[in-house]
Amino acid sequence: MTDFARTRALFDLPEGVIYLDGNSLGPLPRHAAAHVARVMTEEWGTQLIRGWNGAGWFTLPERLGERIAPLIGAQPGSVTVGDTLSIKVYQALAAALDLVPDRRVVLSDSGNFPSDLYMAEGLLRSLGRGHELRVVAPEAVAAAITDEVAVLMLTQVDYRTGRLHDMKALTDRARAAGAITVWDLAHSAGALPVDLSGCDTDFAVGCTYKYLNGGPGAPAFIHIAPRLTDRARPALSGWMGHAAPFAFEPGYRPAAGRARMRVGTPPVIALAALDAALDVWEGVSLQAVRRASQELADLLIAEVAARCPELTLASPRDAQARGSQVSFAHPQGYAVMQALIARGVIGDFRAPDLLRFGLTPLYLSAEDVRAAVAILAEILDTRAWDRPEYHARAAVT
Repeated sequence: MTDFARTRALFDLPEGVIYLDGNSLGPLPRHAAAHVARVMTEEWGTQLIRGWNGAGWFTLPERLGERIAPLIGAQPGSVTVGDTLSIKVYQALAAALDLVPDRRVVLSDSGNFPSDLYMAEGLLRSLGRGHELRVVAPEAVAAAITDEVAVLMLTQVDYRTGRLHDMKALTDRARAAGAITVWDLAHSAGALPVDLSGCDTDFAVGCTYKYLNGGPGAPAFIHIAPRLTDRARPALSGWMGHAAPFAFEPGYRPAAGRARMRVGTPPVIALAALDAALDVWEGVSLQAVRRASQELADLLIAEVAARCPELTLASPRDAQARGSQVSFAHPQGYAVMQALIARGVIGDFRAPDLLRFGLTPLYLSAEDVRAAVAILAEILDTRAWDRPEYHARAAVT
């Protein structure tokens, strides 16, 4: 049984803050700062460049991949960490397209994170082979998987609404149609049980700064099914993905296995923060996390329905049909969220009108949810959101 009182004590949250934005940036694990400081002072500070060997910096991407693999249902040896999520999307999609050279359609949906679609657009334009990015409504994905489709590229949990795709059903359908799958787990990893191996997916990518709490800009991960690893061509053929990077050969030879998806020099300090964050998951059941997060989300929905009639639920009401986030629509959603943040309840806003809240029991309780809704109701009842400073748009929403 997972002890959430124990996990809550592992996070360093400011006094008086109810943090409902872990779906965008997870909070600071209490011991991460000391761990990063030790890496900086005892490893970098004393070993200098010798730390690549002596402190094991060079193998961090694979070692952290092994720690992430159980959290996403991946087989050992199939995950590596490094670079940004956009780069990992590019790598996975390029490798997937290479595996089906006679097809030209990349299928995605309108709930996909825009950056994934941007990367696909740029890649397809650069290839210049007449590929088409076909974007349909989330509900239309299954019917759109035809024998034209080369790659099915989806984010499992819709970043706006929390709508959850059925990974197994869509992967099976794609395989039957001869298509390759690329799943983005940005809003899944650490939020709900994922079974990449059981679903027999092809590629998966994800970030580590949301539910995995790796810190702002924490490196992304990429997973390749073991049956495809040595067939996947690295489109970004960086020296760290070379079979012998320190042989300094003039030509590129991809490394064996997942290491071929490494690109540049590992960001050691960022990886150290992620390494510390992953300690939080020791002894934690993702099934228990899922059950508790669904209870918190159901409570949030019920409390808002009772106390905030101005808000419209924008997420699926069925807990099985959504991830660990809930969104509500309001015509002045941005201003309402800024007023809420000013009162110590931190969520975020997504255009055009959504207030978005992440629910994770690792550090949130039912009491937190009730207190947050009480403050939200007061803001709406008194129109406290209608002040000039709450309407002024910041660069990050």
